[in-house]
Amino acid sequence: MLTFPRHGLGTAPLGNLFTPVTDADAEATVHAALAAGWTYLDTAPHYGVGLAEERLGRALRGAPRETYVLSTKVGRLLEPGAAADGEGFVGTPPRHRRWDFSRDGVLRSLEESLTRLGLDRIDLALVHDPDDPEHFAAARREALPALAELRDQGVIGGIGAGMNHVAPLAALVRDLDLDAILLAGRHTLLDHSAVTAGLLDLCAARSTAVVIGGVFNSGLLAAPEATATFDYAAAPPEVLDRARRMAGVCAAYGTTLPAAALRFPFGHPAVASVLVGCRSAAEVAANTASAETNVPAALWEELRAAGLLPPEVPTPDQPKR
Repeated sequence: MLTFPRHGLGTAPLGNLFTPVTDADAEATVHAALAAGWTYLDTAPHYGVGLAEERLGRALRGAPRETYVLSTKVGRLLEPGAAADGEGFVGTPPRHRRWDFSRDGVLRSLEESLTRLGLDRIDLALVHDPDDPEHFAAARREALPALAELRDQGVIGGIGAGMNHVAPLAALVRDLDLDAILLAGRHTLLDHSAVTAGLLDLCAARSTAVVIGGVFNSGLLAAPEATATFDYAAAPPEVLDRARRMAGVCAAYGTTLPAAALRFPFGHPAVASVLVGCRSAAEVAANTASAETNVPAALWEELRAAGLLPPEVPTPDQPKR
């Protein structure tokens, strides 16, 4: 059975997501995360078309394999030749992505990921973003059964899916034997769809661990400024106002909005870990400090009273309603 530390490092930024990161900063970021106890490390071929995996592998050289949990993903194969669209990643190697959720594609993807990482095993393999109906069908029909065979053979420790859409994840959890899911942006202070749609309760009933990513909803909950983004687009005025009101309540209780955002997901018992993407050791230190900042239990009731949290959403230090 997989066990996760409370927090983990998301490595999309180490693949030069939006902004270039030096090799030295990437290595320092990983080392800082491990030193802080963030010993769950998540990556994917998609991140920088392999760059994040390569950098993560170099940073992990010499680290005892039993001291960290590592996940990567399948569904996109990497092939030589510059991509027509970097999909938000800049300064990447001359490769392009090709969707492939077939059995052969999964086996090839994992083999190539191990090569880039310089490792001999993966703890958790996740099908990555099978949002398209055809991809979803292939992931159910071929990719996940192939991963299940590898799990049964002891080649990988666990299997699951990583998406930012609730309904398809719920279908996979309900119908298949998944060890974990990685859910991005849908169980946050501003987005409660994983709770209202019943996904987290389903995961708890099925003993499927939930890893939460995107707790800051791409930036707004880290710094609710006029230029902040919400789910990678300009924050709508009403959402920005909501985040600012939350920040005001947090300040009144002697804490911060980032601290509350990092603490909030653990209100549901299905949540095993929260991933935070960082691009420097300084960002790891800042997020670690936020994660260790006290968030008074009374804060959640104040947010409810202000109409900023719905009554049905479970919060830390309080029984689920």
